[in-house]
Amino acid sequence: MNILGVGPSMFHDPAAALIIDGKVVAAAEEERFIREKHATNKLPLEAINYCLNFARIKASDIDYIAFPWSEKAYDRFKYQYFRRKFFNSPDRAIKAILKSDKIRQDKRNIVKQICDKLGISFCQDKVVFVAHHLAHAASAYYFSGMKDAAVMSMDGSGEFTATFLAHAVNEKIIPIKEICVPDSLGLFYSTLTEYLGFRSNNGEYKVMGMAPYGDASKANLDDVVFWDDRRGVYKCNDKHVWVKRSLRDDPNKMYSKAMMKKLGRPRQGDNLDEPYIHIAAATQKKLEEITIKLVETYLKDELLKHGNLCFAGGCALNVVLNRALLTLPYIKNLWVQPASNDSGASLGAAAVVANQLGRKIEPMKHAYLGPRFSNEEIETQLSKSGFLYSRENDICAKAADLLAKGEVVGWFQGRMEWGPRALGNRSILGNPIIRGTADKINSIIKFRETWRPFCPSILKEKASEILDSDHPAPFMTIAFKVNDKWKDKIPEVVHVDNTARPQIVDKEVNPKFYNVIENFYHKTGVPVVINTSLNRRGEPLICSPADALEMFKESGLDFLAIGDYLVEKGSRDTE
Repeated sequence: MNILGVGPSMFHDPAAALIIDGKVVAAAEEERFIREKHATNKLPLEAINYCLNFARIKASDIDYIAFPWSEKAYDRFKYQYFRRKFFNSPDRAIKAILKSDKIRQDKRNIVKQICDKLGISFCQDKVVFVAHHLAHAASAYYFSGMKDAAVMSMDGSGEFTATFLAHAVNEKIIPIKEICVPDSLGLFYSTLTEYLGFRSNNGEYKVMGMAPYGDASKANLDDVVFWDDRRGVYKCNDKHVWVKRSLRDDPNKMYSKAMMKKLGRPRQGDNLDEPYIHIAAATQKKLEEITIKLVETYLKDELLKHGNLCFAGGCALNVVLNRALLTLPYIKNLWVQPASNDSGASLGAAAVVANQLGRKIEPMKHAYLGPRFSNEEIETQLSKSGFLYSRENDICAKAADLLAKGEVVGWFQGRMEWGPRALGNRSILGNPIIRGTADKINSIIKFRETWRPFCPSILKEKASEILDSDHPAPFMTIAFKVNDKWKDKIPEVVHVDNTARPQIVDKEVNPKFYNVIENFYHKTGVPVVINTSLNRRGEPLICSPADALEMFKESGLDFLAIGDYLVEKGSRDTE
């Protein structure tokens, strides 16, 4: 049974995922192929072609196409949205009702366009529309390997739902509570993201990284989003979150004139300035407070039975929030989908269909689901590049030797990662011991803000010693406190609040990357390397050898380990 999950479900992060007989065999984001960050309003055609080619099947071999947007879900909540918005924004409320047929047709047309491009006929029996947040929830639960779990999905919105809470048992996801826009923690966080000078649906992790530099008590957001005891839900202030364009200072930005009056002029530039660091801290704290209140209100009884929580949706990429969730005594195991943003909804939609057809879905042991390239394909690109290069007998040992000497190394191996985190196949690696390494990577290679933290990749056998936790962390989706004994040993991967967002590397899952870190450990006594994504600011993660060489040429990176080849700057062929 071949099930193809496709996005976009809304407007950004289109992707494709292919499940064959219950196993995900390929998944990738469109942005990686067309080299446009988030690929907004694009169809995932290149991603689909990759999935089909990797599996060696034709479009006609697809049994079902799963799409993470549902007419039934839209209809179920449109009148609730109407009542919520009518008195402060009647035009929006009425539009949701009057244009519902057009919205349905627009979604159908997206799938029809995809079918036309694939050369297959659009058949209603072959296309399954899955509620957006059910797809997110499925992307976490079905791939977690857990039998019983509480399930949570939070993002800006899907149809109308912004927060989805459920419990799962015997491979069935049973909703408990859904909260609809305009009451959205995702939209709240994105609004403050834009106010703080970043792009929504792109810079939320920067707000999270900025927050530890500030003091949340110095910025009051209690009237922006707050808990409503009477209704037993949170509520967003309509004067500040998802306001009409006429109430905004800039119609292309999400923040309102009222927010500017409350907080002052929006932040500009790349520096850490007051009061913005305090506003970032308050934003992060509010997200954590409300989320924990939701868990305590709707999921605690379920969690007390087994301690398992599965989490997806854009908010699930907030690793500091995830750390806060793990501090709750009744949460023992937290599994976060590595592609928790809208790209992951394509995988979740396919999983829902597979489950409905009675297929047992295999747990996700890794996120290496993208394209891979042979040494022959790599050398073809190298021969065109003008760079001198050498084929190494042991590229892992060579990379580790360079890292031990303080060099920064681009690392391009195996299949590209699924999701926004580099997990040792499309990475930039550095030495976490030598102070200034992170600044070097930020300033001359990544070209990004100097205060942004980097992540450690850690040998599995040493992780609990460094993190004071034995909780699994294969996907960089959870932050942990770093053991006091290790903070000064690996300063370049410890954030200002003494936390790190680690990838714990298992030899069985990624033996090549494990060998790099192991070799580095033998040379330095430190089982950790800096790991950040192989890309530059504003670019998607590198996909192909040609992409890697272009970045190598245009950045301050001096070494690139690509396949079994080592490429060096300063050794360019000028013949």
